[in-house]
Amino acid sequence: MAMAAFSSSSSSPLAVSSTAVPHSLPVSYPPSQFLPNHPPLALLSTCKDLRTLKQIHSLVIRTGLHHNNTQFALTKLIEFCAVSPFGDLPYALSLFHTVENPDQRVWNHVIRGFALSESPALAVEFYIRMMVAGLEPNNHTFPFVLKSCAKLGNAHEGKQVHGHVLKLGVENDPFVHTSLINMYAQNRELGYARSVFDKSPKRDPISYTALINGYGSSGLMDEARKLFDEMPVRDVVSWNAVIAGYIQNRLYEEALAFFEDMVRMRITPNVSTMLSVLSACANSGSLELGNWVHSWIEDHGLGSNLRLANGLVDMYAKCADLERAKNVFDNMKTKSVVSWNAMIGGYNHMGCYKEALEIFRRMLESNVDPNEVTLVSILPAVSNSGALTLGKWIHAHIDKNMNKFQLTRNSALSTSLIDMYAKCGDIMAAKRIFDSMEIKSLASWNAMISGLAMHGFVDMALELFSRMINEDFVPDDITFVGILSACNHGGFVELGRKYFFSMVEDYNFTPKLQHYGCMIDLLGKAGLFDEAEILIDDMVVNPDGAIWGSLLGACRLHGRVDLAEMAAKRVFELEPENTGAYVLLSNIYAKAGKWDDVARIRTRINDRGLEKVPGCSSIEVDSVVHEFLVGDKTHSQSDEIYEMVDEIDDLLEKYGFVPDTSEVLYDMEEEWKQEALSHHSEKLAIAFGLISTKPGTTIRIVKNLRVCGNCHSATKLISKIFNREIIARDRNRFHHFKDGLCSCNDYW
Repeated sequence: MAMAAFSSSSSSPLAVSSTAVPHSLPVSYPPSQFLPNHPPLALLSTCKDLRTLKQIHSLVIRTGLHHNNTQFALTKLIEFCAVSPFGDLPYALSLFHTVENPDQRVWNHVIRGFALSESPALAVEFYIRMMVAGLEPNNHTFPFVLKSCAKLGNAHEGKQVHGHVLKLGVENDPFVHTSLINMYAQNRELGYARSVFDKSPKRDPISYTALINGYGSSGLMDEARKLFDEMPVRDVVSWNAVIAGYIQNRLYEEALAFFEDMVRMRITPNVSTMLSVLSACANSGSLELGNWVHSWIEDHGLGSNLRLANGLVDMYAKCADLERAKNVFDNMKTKSVVSWNAMIGGYNHMGCYKEALEIFRRMLESNVDPNEVTLVSILPAVSNSGALTLGKWIHAHIDKNMNKFQLTRNSALSTSLIDMYAKCGDIMAAKRIFDSMEIKSLASWNAMISGLAMHGFVDMALELFSRMINEDFVPDDITFVGILSACNHGGFVELGRKYFFSMVEDYNFTPKLQHYGCMIDLLGKAGLFDEAEILIDDMVVNPDGAIWGSLLGACRLHGRVDLAEMAAKRVFELEPENTGAYVLLSNIYAKAGKWDDVARIRTRINDRGLEKVPGCSSIEVDSVVHEFLVGDKTHSQSDEIYEMVDEIDDLLEKYGFVPDTSEVLYDMEEEWKQEALSHHSEKLAIAFGLISTKPGTTIRIVKNLRVCGNCHSATKLISKIFNREIIARDRNRFHHFKDGLCSCNDYW
């Protein structure tokens, strides 16, 4: 705002002589009845920042208003500092300490300010100090003290305040009455909340709604609905409370049905209603109703409401309509960090990680500071894309803002970073974060165990599990998926059996499909097909396509054509569109030289209109993720890449490498088979890494499918020829290639 009002120019209506000294007393005080409209105090209504507030305070001092014996001016300043969004609570406190014998109003403003702040305990402290100073609280004091007790979860002190309320006889004040119900309800003391409600002779919609909210937050929706039905007068807020209660308890269909009742009763919804309904639509996948809500928002001229726009983006994204979500997002004139988070979360939800990273890049370019939700949302996209450089930047950003994020004590953020580093191939960085955590959650133990298992560090994963048990953490079903995966990757059949039965017998877990999948894969790769089939027959849940797919994969490894046909048949019955199973069966036939059967499978694929999932490998260079398909020639450096592929093939041949063509699906000349293998996506990604990075630099690639035997053997030799460590993540695990060897010991 313009500061001309503070000028010493005589043209200003607030002009003060340039010789005036702050704190000097004027000859006379303005009469009390004129104080509310006195110019310096009137300026508070236009104040937008602390600098302006201090100038107004200076003007109050120079005009002598702060010495008025009514304390009115200082009270107004304290009220603004404590309550206004443009105020400053520490400044209010400094003003408070200048007041001699502050009255009830001054104490109440400070208590209210702390009650609304992140330090509600100070509101209770000032309440106690107020009484020690000999002042009685009143009906303006209690609502905010009780609000603080609710925020603190302190029912004991709340009950003491309730005693003061009864002593002073203000229990029937509507605001005090409702605050008591809220305090007890938020502390899950619903018996006391109901008692306060029942004893009041003045029940109004506000007190009814307070108790409905309490029942809803405690999961007692039957009681909440019964109380709602008993209400003599229902307003939109009470309808909203029931809808919010259903949503809080994940009863989304009930929430939407209740909203439809509300519409039929011709109760006009408000913004809060629509936000709740959008949340219910998002979580239940009710796109049709979500579209209706969108139309209602536009028809009522609320399209520019930021909260509603954010709700629409979230709803469309979670209902898998990313095009509409992005359309709403792009048309928003103003975007908050919540808007960006909703769009990033939507892309992540649909597995569109590349698009999520692009939105995050745009967010940074728009100078929007990411918050914790942003970082927790974007890290899975980083993990799945293998974008390690971006992941390191995010880690550095967190460290730079240490006071804001407190990484060593922030379990969710630390766990996300552990997962990111593990999935991006830097397992030691993941371990450093894990070791630095002051407070470890079960999720962080699980992430570290799974990460070590994924990288083939089986002994370390099992040792960490023992540490976790010794530190009195109780494993959950996710922990055992990690442990069984470790046994699977290491080929530890006996240990796998031990942990599987311990999970059932010692921890009383009913095995889930993921646990069975690990065991079937472990037994199958060990050639224990009879035991694997017995385990499938004994499963407490019906085996899905993944279970039979694991058995099919083991058949490929051991050449069990007969069993493969049975397993494939089961997969096709459950997942008729599963192209991967057709390809795997073709691989098995091809390896056995059954080209007629290969042709039959190819014909079936064509007849069904199925498309093979193309092998895709990605590599990050200079913060850019480059993707390659098999035989890809679309890259801008395609000529240089294929020159390097030819050089690699020449060197491999010179070192005695013989391509394994047994899994090529075509009955073709051997030379053509070798050429098909040399253009696999991981070979192209490695070639690009070799021409784009300095000698000695580690090459990290991510592949969407299992790495084939030929590429695995070739990559081992490439790591030795070019003296490079190559870290490859395929669909199942990591392979660390170095000096001609692989960390998986050729067991994958």
